Amino acid sequence: MKLSGKTIAILAEDLFEDIELLYPYYRLLEEGASVLVVGSGGAKSYRGKHDIAIDVTTQASAVDPATLDALIVPGGYAPDRMRRHADMVSLVRSVFDRGKLVASICHAPWVPISAGIVRGKKMTGTVSVRDDVVNAGGLWVDQEVVADGNLISSRGPGDLPAFMRAIIDHLAR
Repeated sequence: MKLSGKTIAILAEDLFEDIELLYPYYRLLEEGASVLVVGSGGAKSYRGKHDIAIDVTTQASAVDPATLDALIVPGGYAPDRMRRHADMVSLVRSVFDRGKLVASICHAPWVPISAGIVRGKKMTGTVSVRDDVVNAGGLWVDQEVVADGNLISSRGPGDLPAFMRAIIDHLAR
């Protein structure tokens, strides 16, 4: 149980990539972490692209970023919705500014971009967000997982094993 005593938030919004939310959720539980599913506001649950529903633990506006050790943003179409919610964007920025881990996969770099935390950082994601990363001042690389300080990113579902190893190793240090 490498992550006993750690609290990690996973952001949720409609049309998340199901496996990119559920795989991290269960891996973190397996390692003993407390995992919060954090919604953008109001809804009690959200549906993924493949129609799997997940109930939220709390809403972004109610989370104290000081209580989190990490925050994970899954991909799918949800990040485009997440970045429209000031409370979600603020939570991501606050977690990052406290030196805690912010991890994103696939289309999820849109949320750290909106939070203004990618300038000067090396990261990856699905190739369709490459221009967004570069335009936000980040350095795009095409690798299965990229760790740059307290920012970890991966390209998509096929990279989930490497993504979760990097997150767990970072948090276990």
